[in-house]
Amino acid sequence: MVYFKKILRYAIPYKSFGYLNIFFNVLYAIFSGLSFLVLMPLFKVIFKKESQIKGVQLPEPKYENFSSLADYLQDSFNYYIATLVEEDKSSALLFVIVLIVSIFLLKNLFNYLAMYFITFLRNGILKDLRNDLFQKTVDLPLSYFSEKRKGDVMARIGTDVLEIQHSFLAMLELLFREPLTILFTVLFMLFLSVDLTIFIFIFIPFAGYFISLIGKSLKRKSDRVQKEQGNFLSLLEETLGGLKIIKAFNAEEKFNNKFSDSTQKHESYLNKLINRTNLASPTSEFLGIAVFGVLLWYGGNLVLIEKTLDGEAFIAFLGLAYNVLTPAKAISKASYSIKK
Repeated sequence: MVYFKKILRYAIPYKSFGYLNIFFNVLYAIFSGLSFLVLMPLFKVIFKKESQIKGVQLPEPKYENFSSLADYLQDSFNYYIATLVEEDKSSALLFVIVLIVSIFLLKNLFNYLAMYFITFLRNGILKDLRNDLFQKTVDLPLSYFSEKRKGDVMARIGTDVLEIQHSFLAMLELLFREPLTILFTVLFMLFLSVDLTIFIFIFIPFAGYFISLIGKSLKRKSDRVQKEQGNFLSLLEETLGGLKIIKAFNAEEKFNNKFSDSTQKHESYLNKLINRTNLASPTSEFLGIAVFGVLLWYGGNLVLIEKTLDGEAFIAFLGLAYNVLTPAKAISKASYSIKK
């Protein structure tokens, strides 16, 4: 967090883009949850028998107070759908489909706008950071370059800054977008079934613990890769700078061997780093599906045996549960990027 705060200072001139990103991420998170919730009336229109809807004579809902607002909105929506089905089932189906398409359109629009504004913030930080690094390099005394290799400095301004760019973007997603998506999705899940929501969140921490074990050594492995990259860039700079002397003493083979040793180490470190990073995705996906399987068992019991949950509500809940697992997986990937 100390390093992150240092980088965060570079975001101050671009804070307006950050605020816009957060605003559209909030809207994206809300509509991401709604996109699954609006599937319920579609299932109701398609799968419910006409006798279960038609002629039910639902009472017209009345608003009482703010605490019952959620129930009022749900009852109003159900009342409207039931009325449409009584009049014309095809019109009801068309209305629900248009509603679903509109929700998904807004969700993806807000997603694009959030990423649009974060681009200016990210690239602005990258530019200012490179400018400051170059100015610092020029201001350093000559004695610094007698102790430090030029390749290290080149690697910092070149590849290391790109790593900061990617990790900074990952941190912003980690702090705002994905947690907001999880928060609003969980609220919608509680709205559908408190029991199912509590049940699924008993198992999620166990999955998160196993995923976190994979990332513990990433920082150390990535550090080795970055250092070795600076090493062979320094060898390259030294070789090009002293090529006449190398040829005069017939030392080409010696420098070839030194460079080959360095790139061999870099390859070995990079393979270990990439393989450890690649392990994260299938592990998190498998654990997510395992949690999903337990949810199917428990929710299926509520629908088929205890009959305390409607089938369409359970299907919508499964969609919301998947909507939690997806950003949770993204958060795990972001944490690996930050360590890297």
